[in-house]
Amino acid sequence: MSKVYIFLADGFEDIEGLTVVDLMRRAGIEIETVSIKNSREIVTSHEITMYTDRIFEGTDFSDADMLVLPGGMPGTKYLGEFRPLTELLTDFYNKGGKIAAICAAPSVLASLGFLKNRKATSYPTFMDKLDGARTTEDEVVVDGNVTTSRGLGTAIPFALSLIEQLLGKEKAEEIAESVVYFH
Repeated sequence: MSKVYIFLADGFEDIEGLTVVDLMRRAGIEIETVSIKNSREIVTSHEITMYTDRIFEGTDFSDADMLVLPGGMPGTKYLGEFRPLTELLTDFYNKGGKIAAICAAPSVLASLGFLKNRKATSYPTFMDKLDGARTTEDEVVVDGNVTTSRGLGTAIPFALSLIEQLLGKEKAEEIAESVVYFH
């Protein structure tokens, strides 16, 4: 079974994070929500209080097949400033692990040098923060082991792309059909 971790901070964009979790669970992918705080309680960008599956500290990520960052502000800022996460992302990336980010969060990947000479996208006002990337306005961009996407409106195609990468096109199409998503 595939294992995915999605990292959440106060102020993450609800739909970008939870759409990924929802669709992956429907696909049978084990995805765990991880708080970067010392508490499982997170408050989303739209002030919804939720509890993550676990907290970052003390979690062993060695079984990860993919790491995901949702966007939203100030959540993206907090993710980028959390050194244990950026160190994990760097190690995982350097070993060829799959990393995905949506909306403002691709800027975190750019700051770590992951987008240099890669095709990438992000929320329109963050495109200028994708240093070294070949930017595009495509909904979802997969370039090697890095996936980026634009924002809330692309959350479903983003999640389906991640499912396709882990379980294949047929499973992604099955999930799309099951949620009545026709694109």
